[in-house]
Amino acid sequence: MSESCIFCKILNKEIPSEIVFEDEVSIGFSDRFPVSPTHVLFIPKKHIESLDKLTEEDSGVVGRIFMNISKFAREKGLNGDGYRVVNNMGSNGGQTVFHIHFHLLAGRAHAWPPG
Repeated sequence: MSESCIFCKILNKEIPSEIVFEDEVSIGFSDRFPVSPTHVLFIPKKHIESLDKLTEEDSGVVGRIFMNISKFAREKGLNGDGYRVVNNMGSNGGQTVFHIHFHLLAGRAHAWPPG
């Protein structure tokens, strides 16, 4: 855990958040500034700064998060029309919180390229 990381503070319940999914590896919570009708952030409970900082031992964590995203999407019926999963890495990639996270975006059509 990082003392200055906003997502670590959410994990530690220091900052209130609408947690919509949790298991022993990760949590999913509603984005405070949604860009889709459904916008959930999935993060590992282990502090990992970014996709670029993954280690071999983290591969299971990331795989589990993707399984959790898929499970959540099916349970909420999001898989019918589809959804998008996004990870931003670094400043040019749009990363603003340096704790790896994946955006689940659903409930509307998403254009390509994304911007």
